Amino acid sequence: MATALKPGSKDAPTNPRGIPVAPFVDRVEDYVTDRSEVESTINSFKEMISKYQFMEQNTQRRALGLKDKIPDIQKTLDTVRFLKGRKADTDPIETTFELNDTLYAKAEVPPTDEVYLWLGANVMLAYPVPEAEQLLKTKLDTAKKSLETCEEDMEFLREQITTLEVAFARVYNWDVAQRRKEREAGESIEGGKGSSPNG
Repeated sequence: MATALKPGSKDAPTNPRGIPVAPFVDRVEDYVTDRSEVESTINSFKEMISKYQFMEQNTQRRALGLKDKIPDIQKTLDTVRFLKGRKADTDPIETTFELNDTLYAKAEVPPTDEVYLWLGANVMLAYPVPEAEQLLKTKLDTAKKSLETCEEDMEFLREQITTLEVAFARVYNWDVAQRRKEREAGESIEGGKGSSPNG
C-alpha cells in the first residue's frame, strides 16, 4: 500500500471522540501499487468495516439507554419541581406511585423540604428539594448532551462505513480490470504466435 494513512496511526484524523476517519480511495493506483497487494488491502478494509460496525452497535445501544433514561429523569425533575412549589401549610395530596412497571401504590404526600432519589446500584439518598432539583437538571442536561453526541457519532460511523464500502468496491473493480487486461494481453500474445507469416 502506498502513502495512504491507516486508521489508528498517530497522524490519522479523528472525530472529537477519537474515532478515526476512514481512508478515501480516489485513485486506486495511489493506494495499491500492484495486484499482489489487493487481497491484503481488501482484508484490511473488511476489518475496518467490522470495527466501525461494532462501534456503531455500541453507540446505538448507548443511545437507546439514554432515550429510555431521559423521560424518567424529566418525570422525576417535574415531580421535584411540583413538590418545591407546594406551600408548607397545604393539605397532603393523595397520589399513586410506581413500585415497578405494572404495580402502583397509593400514598399521601405532605408538604416536604426533602426528597429521596435513586442513584442506582440499590442506593437511595435524601436531598433537600432545591439540591435535588439542581442534581436532576444537571443529569438531564448531561444525558441530552450524551444522546446528541451518540447521534453525531452514529452519523459519522455510517459515513465511514460507506466510505470504506466504496473504497472496497473500487479496489475490487480495479483488480478485476487488471485481471482482464492481463488476460487480454496474454490472448493477444498467443494470437500473435499462432498465426504464421506465410499465411
